[in-house]
Amino acid sequence: MSEGEAVQKLPLFGGAASSTEAEVSIESGLIARVRNGDQDAFAELYRMYAPTIHGVVLSRVPRDDVQDIVQEVFLAAYRSINALRDDNLFGPWVVKIARNRAAEFYRTLKPVEELDENFSGREKRQNEAVEVLRAIRSLSEAYSETLTLRLVEGMTAKEIAQRTGLKPESVRVNLHRGMEMLRERLGITGAKR
Repeated sequence: MSEGEAVQKLPLFGGAASSTEAEVSIESGLIARVRNGDQDAFAELYRMYAPTIHGVVLSRVPRDDVQDIVQEVFLAAYRSINALRDDNLFGPWVVKIARNRAAEFYRTLKPVEELDENFSGREKRQNEAVEVLRAIRSLSEAYSETLTLRLVEGMTAKEIAQRTGLKPESVRVNLHRGMEMLRERLGITGAKR
């Protein structure tokens, strides 16, 4: 193999598949298997995307209802997998289902009574976490969702972009502006990044 041929095979020059392309091919293969009745393939898709969907839903609905909605999202995706037009866009498709299910949650929500918040110690830390999550949710959906995926689910900006179909530049902007707004809402001033 000549030096020129070897250089062409380097990922920088487009010769080899990038990690995004490799992930897309794995996804497409799993979807084909699901369409042929392979439930293990769907379990793998669930494993890959459950943290993303959890973050998307958590950014919109109360924590106690998140897991049920995540399950509903994957059940809906499984039932309508044949409606997916481009197997390479499973991530953005299932994220859209999650956003729609979260919106449906509020359309069917019944009023509930708030509990008294006289707690101590561990409960105080939990209340602080709830306060931060409430502040995140008070931001626009773009900032709220991106921050939840980053801060709660621990995803990198690159992973968020790959899983949601957002452009990496948009994710970076959403994270930066969202963190500034979050600091402001929480009264954190002069914090260094």
